[in-house]
Amino acid sequence: MTVGDPAESFSTTLKRLTARPAPLEGLSQLPAALDGSHGDNRHYGGICQINADNDFQAIQCWLAEFEDSPQTYRNYRKEAERLLLWAVRQQGKPLSSLLREDFQAYRAFLADPQPSDYWCGPRAERYSPAWKPFKGPLGGSSQRQALIVVNALLSYLVDAGYLTGNPLSLIRRRNRELKPDTQEAMALERFLDQETWLYLKQYIAELPQETPRQIAHFERVRFLFYFLYLLAPRVSEVANHTMNSFREYRGRWWWFVLGKGGKKAKVPVTDEMLDALVRYRRFLQLEDLPAEDEEGPLLRSLKGTKGISANMIYRVVKTTVAEAADSLEATSAHRAAKLRKASTHWFRHTAVTHGDDAGIGLKYLNRSARHDKLETTAIYQHAEDDLWHEEWQRHRY
Repeated sequence: MTVGDPAESFSTTLKRLTARPAPLEGLSQLPAALDGSHGDNRHYGGICQINADNDFQAIQCWLAEFEDSPQTYRNYRKEAERLLLWAVRQQGKPLSSLLREDFQAYRAFLADPQPSDYWCGPRAERYSPAWKPFKGPLGGSSQRQALIVVNALLSYLVDAGYLTGNPLSLIRRRNRELKPDTQEAMALERFLDQETWLYLKQYIAELPQETPRQIAHFERVRFLFYFLYLLAPRVSEVANHTMNSFREYRGRWWWFVLGKGGKKAKVPVTDEMLDALVRYRRFLQLEDLPAEDEEGPLLRSLKGTKGISANMIYRVVKTTVAEAADSLEATSAHRAAKLRKASTHWFRHTAVTHGDDAGIGLKYLNRSARHDKLETTAIYQHAEDDLWHEEWQRHRY
């Protein structure tokens, strides 16, 4: 009888898994008490958006989202199988019954997997008797990466209607554990806070529009900043893409982008972004929406006749933020100084950060930003720090 035989009892399964760890595929048919078909955290009564009756099937649905990225798939499978095997073998319960306290124990376990002779060993083939889930204890950055992936898995299962809630999200100051060291995070803080961004938006809205040249400048700047903020592009992508990169797909509009490393992706075009595109196209005296064969540049010269380079786009942004900073100097020198530093790439970071502020899930932030790794996107999650800061204001002298 093999691990996962439906006829195998709860106690027999635990004995087998205690003898030797099994990779994810070896956990496909656990007994009902361990497979999650009746997990305490299962969401019953609603519509489940994935075809999954147990934890293994739910994990497979999640992993299928990453089949087009083999390295990411392997990394995420590794973290999922570690968690599932730990839940069954160490805690004696299915993944969908894990509680907040279990995840506190799992965090400690990652730093010191015990018993080490069971969990840790040199690299071996997945179905080899020598296979182990870990090479050894995980360092701080590897622990954070593991928790980021596990958090993404749980959030996906909640969004899918498979789980009622994400217990990992209940751990106090969770985001501090899921982000890189404070020094690294501070080094990457190249984004505008909400207040400064609102000021810049208002400044752009009030640009002079008296002469034809001023109107052309205003319409181009307005469209550019909508683009930078709502689609989070790299400056080269703004310069290199054509109007027909905006396309309708299954009744919704998307921006189809060829990104860094030649990777193809699509980003949702919000109603606001679509309105901004229509407005700019009307100014250029084009039809409201681009045709499939329309290969004209996205951003144009002031005459509207040709495209502009990435360097020119960079200079337009730097000039705009510098002039906005000058107008802000008298009332807020600190914010003006930060605004003056902003470049095109700042608005990519600002888009992801403000998306997190708005409550967009990590999975969708990651897909819109087109980061290779979830932990890269997680750097821009600041909501927990903001809440912490607000709570601490109650502590008064």
